[in-house]
Amino acid sequence: MKEVIAVVRMNMMNQTKKALTAAGVDAFFAHEATGRGKGFVNPQVLSGAGEGYEEAASLLGEKGKLYPKRVITIVVEDDFVDAVVETLITTNKTGKPGDGKVFVLPLMDAVRVRTGESGMQSIS
Repeated sequence: MKEVIAVVRMNMMNQTKKALTAAGVDAFFAHEATGRGKGFVNPQVLSGAGEGYEEAASLLGEKGKLYPKRVITIVVEDDFVDAVVETLITTNKTGKPGDGKVFVLPLMDAVRVRTGESGMQSIS
């Protein structure tokens, strides 16, 4: 069992939901978040802005801003991970910075509260 966590653009959420459903993923969580990648931010300029240098802060402009994102969490069987990751990438890839990230983590167990089922039975 694996947990797939994807960070995607807000405006891609509807397309992502449709693509995941078409791929056979009916259950997932989605959370609103803000964040940014490390691209295009000069650490020296960022440090200077943090120390209060107005010139450095003006160089950051919008690059220091936190952007709205969606975080999607999906729990799937091990043999379904590649299909889920490929669906997420295909749906969200524009080739521009900010397309997002996909993380795959091992998941030790899951328990369905209503029935007490655990393991794969709890997610199927």
